[in-house]
Amino acid sequence: MRISDRLERIKPSATLAVNARAQELKAQGREIISLAVGQPDFGTPAHVCEAAKAALDEGFTRYTPVPGIPELREAVAGYYGRFYGAKASADNAIVSNGGKQVLYNLLMALLNPGDEVLVPAPYWVSYPAMVQLADGVSVFVPTTADQDYLVTPDALEAARTERTRVLILNSPSNPTGCCYTQAQLEAIAAWARAKGVFVISDEVYDRLVYAPAEPASLAKTWEAHPETIAIVGALSKSFCMTGWRVGYALAHEALVKAMSKIQGQSTSNVNSIAQKAALTALSGSWDIVDEMKRAFVRRRDIAYEIITGWGAQCPKPAGAFYLFPVLDRFYTPDAPDSAAMCTKLLDEAGVALVPGSAFGDDKCIRFSYAVDDDTLRTALDKVGRVLIGT
Repeated sequence: MRISDRLERIKPSATLAVNARAQELKAQGREIISLAVGQPDFGTPAHVCEAAKAALDEGFTRYTPVPGIPELREAVAGYYGRFYGAKASADNAIVSNGGKQVLYNLLMALLNPGDEVLVPAPYWVSYPAMVQLADGVSVFVPTTADQDYLVTPDALEAARTERTRVLILNSPSNPTGCCYTQAQLEAIAAWARAKGVFVISDEVYDRLVYAPAEPASLAKTWEAHPETIAIVGALSKSFCMTGWRVGYALAHEALVKAMSKIQGQSTSNVNSIAQKAALTALSGSWDIVDEMKRAFVRRRDIAYEIITGWGAQCPKPAGAFYLFPVLDRFYTPDAPDSAAMCTKLLDEAGVALVPGSAFGDDKCIRFSYAVDDDTLRTALDKVGRVLIGT
């Protein structure tokens, strides 16, 4: 049997690989704390689960339209009106199997072989692999902790070539938790529009933004220039629905049709029960988000104080639930890079983390604070004892 050359070039997701290794060690009897996976520790809200149960009781178990049931697509469009004042219709929305499939469908629909995609680094681990699977070429645009890991139009222009077709923006960021302001997003979108670069705005964490920062979106800019932008969202983080696999896009009607063609030949519709649950989530109370935000702000502050107490450089994140400190000062001959250091911390501290190399910055390690306060303190204390011996 021969596996395609395409897959030989693709690496498995580092975050999922770390979690799998941690689970193996747990199965061996080791006490392991995982700060590796980006998954809220809250349960899916009861009213969302009840909607799923009702859908089962009603026998809503058949195929649905590929891009989603009409009322859910209308709710997705309405979301951007509710929170950002953007006018859109159901024809501008598609529902996919998580934000990942949305991104994959977009890149498959937008790229021809050899097209270049600007990817600010650090970046979410799956962007380069998705670009490669779509026969595109990732062009990484580096940022630093000193600039809160935010890219500028000047930096993007320096990286642009005549083959540049797409820019992927992510705010709030996974892995850094840093956020663009509304003005910064609009300035980047204006640059991209002037240069003929299509923007994919990954806004999966857009409701998890912490004061004094405010949620920002390209939704209104999309309304004015729908042929130049697509916005990606999901319910995985905001409604603690990671396993339900519901993501969505706001895009031009023609692009939605193209994505539907891809989805129709790959997965078809999202699970029908999950669609009914998603409809209830988007249409109902958002109290769960406020509850999570209070917890995440508290946990962020706990982790930030401890990590910077090690002498590590780390921008204070304004969103999501990650910190991305610069830890290369602690690298040693037996742990000379982020991957080796994460292995050392897993073996010696019993704490699972994700190496910065997976996100395009080997100087850093990603910490998720989507765990309870006591577990977070315990994990960071164990890591600190390995790094600085206290």
